[in-house]
Formats: sequence, structure tokens, C-alpha cells
Amino acid sequence: MLETIVAIYAQTMERHGARKAQSAKVDGSWKSWTWSQVDQKVRALSSAFVELGIQPGDRVALLSENRPEWAWTDLAILLSGAVNVPVYPTLTSKQIAFILNDCQAKVAFASTPAQFAKLKEASSEVPSLELIVHFDGALDGARSLDELLALGEDRLSTHEAELTKRREAIRPDSLSSIIYTSGTTGNPKGVMLSHRNFASNATTVADLIDIQTEDSCLSFLPLSHVLERVAYYVFLFRGAHINYAESIDTVAQNLTEVTPTFLVSVPRLFEKIRARVFDTMAEAGGVKKALFEWGLRVGGEFHALKAEGKEPGPMLGLEYKMADRLVFSKVRARTGGRLKFCISGGAPLSKEVGTFFKIIGITILEGYGLTETSPVISCNRPKANKIGTVGLPITHVDVKIADDGEILARGPNIMLGYYNNPQATQDTIDADGWLHTGDIGSIDADGFLAITDRKKEILVLSNGKNVAPAPIENSLITSSFIAQAVLVGDNRNYVTALICPNFESLGRWVKEQGISGNPSDWIAHAKVKELIRGEIDRLTTDYARFEQIKDFVLLREELSQEKDELTPTLKYKRRVILANYAEQIEALYGGATVNA
Repeated sequence: MLETIVAIYAQTMERHGARKAQSAKVDGSWKSWTWSQVDQKVRALSSAFVELGIQPGDRVALLSENRPEWAWTDLAILLSGAVNVPVYPTLTSKQIAFILNDCQAKVAFASTPAQFAKLKEASSEVPSLELIVHFDGALDGARSLDELLALGEDRLSTHEAELTKRREAIRPDSLSSIIYTSGTTGNPKGVMLSHRNFASNATTVADLIDIQTEDSCLSFLPLSHVLERVAYYVFLFRGAHINYAESIDTVAQNLTEVTPTFLVSVPRLFEKIRARVFDTMAEAGGVKKALFEWGLRVGGEFHALKAEGKEPGPMLGLEYKMADRLVFSKVRARTGGRLKFCISGGAPLSKEVGTFFKIIGITILEGYGLTETSPVISCNRPKANKIGTVGLPITHVDVKIADDGEILARGPNIMLGYYNNPQATQDTIDADGWLHTGDIGSIDADGFLAITDRKKEILVLSNGKNVAPAPIENSLITSSFIAQAVLVGDNRNYVTALICPNFESLGRWVKEQGISGNPSDWIAHAKVKELIRGEIDRLTTDYARFEQIKDFVLLREELSQEKDELTPTLKYKRRVILANYAEQIEALYGGATVNA
């Protein structure tokens, strides 16, 4: 078994050096690098690190969007024995300064002039920082990546023996990275992950999900996020091909350009794709809309029988083939047409969304994990996929449910601990090595794990009833008229919600209703409130009476990272959201009426 990223890297360079490794758009056209060409970059950078005095164990920060240089730098850091500290490119200079100070970073890389500006501002508060490197050329206060590559290439023969010594000194338990958690509450904690943590997760997942050397992916989920990080190590392990999206806004276009076979994402992308398909069909109307609805009905009946272990009859099978050719194939074409599987993680995926994609012929394999677990604890497999669950525990990882419903995990993927925070480590990993995830869940008779909610986010009503918000919120956002939903009710006597409409769908609806004005006018209109009320009631009818949403407020704009309401992986920062809309929430519980 390969137990370090260094060992995985060496095997890939030996077996797959001539294969295409990476592609990215450069000056408007896609450019590719083989694994051997990547190796040249990595070896040169490793040599430059030695020349610049970077020692094994030194922390090197990496502030960048997804691009080939991210991987080159990461691998050079690890092969030279240093520690990668990835930083989300959406963070502010103040947040960056906190991370760099906490880990005592010695060197930091910035991708663009905008990221460099934030890093330079933060650097005044980080006395340990000795060097800033800029990917896109030399800037005042930074050396360029090209300069380092040239320096390292020139000195490579001199430092080859030292680099070999450093690689041989790396052990499975050697620290490889400190990843700072998204921080839904308070300051983020630095999660220390070893080479074994990453290597065990990457090699196990590659086998379970059947990633092959011929596969390709589109990388757009931040590489700073542990899920995309391990996905990249999976593709490194297989010697497969990684395409880097230009940005999150170009994912739809890039999918059709690179036609990947795999896609890793958080649920929000899948929710948006589904909503866009429904919106397009609603706008088309007539025969197209009727054909789409017929196709979904046929597909639903077909897969429902399959899920029960029954074989659909000849007529239904023929109808399904027709629906696939006339309807579903056109939807799949918008994702490039070659997707074998999609991987969903980072947050719960609603059953409705998972079922929709299965019907149209795209299988989403939902998994579960944390930064602290490197990250995968469990996942669905191509031949063992139960929608509505996060799958079976992966090989070598044990999972159990504590008496209070909390999910506990133990295995080679469990973090070394929190950096400079032994108390937090002790509070999270018990004496028997079980990591307490903070999530509530259950394991069914077949061994599949299901997540209820975050333990800390369970709403405890004033009457003592417990309400898990995530399942209800996930139900609500399956409405084509609801983009975001946040439940409120902790220490209150009933449940309410903050609802952000899907203004694209709502805009078409209000036009049909003859309602004028802008979004601020729409959310105040009685007919719009009646529409949303109807959607809430329709989608929550199966929940207990105490879980029903008594009242709600409509927001005039989406919750965003810019307002610190979402984490970089688009999870709700409930504490911030509740503070930002405190006045509106009070109005829901008897205060004065306030517009959002």
C-alpha cells in the first residue's frame, strides 16, 4: 500500500509520465501538460525551495484559485518535506493574516494581482513571512513563479542529493498539510493532516469508485477544500487527466469543452442544474414541457422498479429508451455527455435532486466526511448506491453511532490533531481514537449511513422539541421558486424561515401575473407571498406538526460569501445570518413588520 503522497507521486511518474495530466485555458485556448512535464515543474520548484532555505516542516501558504500551478506548488512543497497551508481565495486580508500568523507561515504564494494585494496587506501583520511568490509575474514585493522555476532548474543538480534525502525521510505520519476549517462559528482551527491521511483516502476512494487512468475530471471546487484536494490526489494516483475550470461562472461552458467523465461538487451545483432544467422547460412550454414531464414520469417509474429489485416491463422499458433519446440525452449533453459518475459532498444532497439526476442518466454518488477525516468517511459506490444516504463506510474506516446519535469514526484517515490547540484535539478525539464528528446520523440494516444534521445546529424549541433544519431546508430548495432557505426556531415556540426566492423563476411568474416592479417590489406583493406559502406547505407536508414553518420572511438578495453568510463551500453560517437578519426574525415572533 502507498502510504505517502511522495510514494503515489513516484509511482505515477514511473508508470504514466507520457500521459496527459493537466489542462487549462491559456489566452483563450486549452493547453495541456503531461505528467512528465508536471514533474519537471515540481522538481524545479523543489530545488528552488532548498535554494531559498525552506526547511522540512516549514509552513508554505498557497492562496490561489484552481489552476495547474496550484498542483505544481503543492507537490513541490510536499516533496521537499515542507507543509502546505492552503488558503481559500475568497478570504479577506484579515482572515488570511489570522491563518498565516497561526501557522507561522514562512513563504506564501499568490495566484493573481488581486490575491497578491490581499496577501501583501496581510503580510504586515505576519512577522514570520519571509517571501511572497506571485504566479502571474513579478510584482513589487513578490518574486515570480517563473523566476523560481528558472532558479530551481539551474540549481537542480546541486540539490538533487538533498531532495532525495528529504523524500526518503518522509513517513506516513509526517505532517503534510494544515487545512483551516471553514469556520461556521468563530475563528477557524488548523486541521493537521498527515501523508497517510491523504494517501489512504485517495487510494481507497479510487478503488471504490473505480477511477481509471483513462478518466478525466473538471476541477472547480476549491482545491483549498479537502474534498477537491483528495479528488486531485485520486487522479494523481491513477495518472488520470485533470481539467481546471476557468472559474465557477464558466463551469457550464467548460463542461461541454472538456467533456469529463467525473465531476466532484457540493450539492449547490446539482441543485442549480436541476432548477435551470425545470426553468428552461417551463419557459419553453407546450410540447417541449409536456415531453419533459412525460419523460420524468416514465423515468421515475422505471427507476422505482429497479430500486425495488424488479425488472421493468417491455413497454415501460421501450418508453424509457424513447425518453432517454428524446429528453434525457439532451440534458446530459449540457454536461459534456460523458459523465460516468458525479461525486457530491460537503453538505447533504436532497433525495429529490439525487433522484432527478438518476432519472436523466447521471449517477450522483453522495459521500460524507470532514476536513478532520481527510475527508471521506463513507460513500456510495457505483454498484451500491442508495439515494438519501451517504453510503457505506470506506475500507479500513470504522463508524458507529453514539448514544446521543452522534456519528463517531476511527481509521487511518483521522487527523493528527488541531495545530497549536491540544484541548480542541482532546475534545474531538477520545482516548479510544474515535473522532466525534458533531453530526447526527443513523445506520440502516444494510449498513448505509444517513445524516440528520449538525449536532450544534439542531433547533431546540422552547417546548423541548428538536428540529433538524437541513432536511427541511433541502426539501424547500427543490422548489423552482426557492433558491435558499434557513430555518429559525432555537429557543422559540415555533419554527420560521428566511427564504430567498429564485428570482429568475419568480421573474417569469410575476410577469405572467401582471405584477410589475423589481425584486424588492415582488417580495412585498401578496400574490408572491401566497405562492411561496403554497410551496412551503407542499414541500413540508410530511414533516411533524412541530416542524412545520409557521411564518417566513422573503429576502431581496441571496445569502453570500461577500456578506460572510456562507462558507467557501457554501454552507450556511447560521450565527452570522441570524445576526444579519435579527430585526426581521424578531418581526416573525411578534415584533414590528420589517421588510428584508
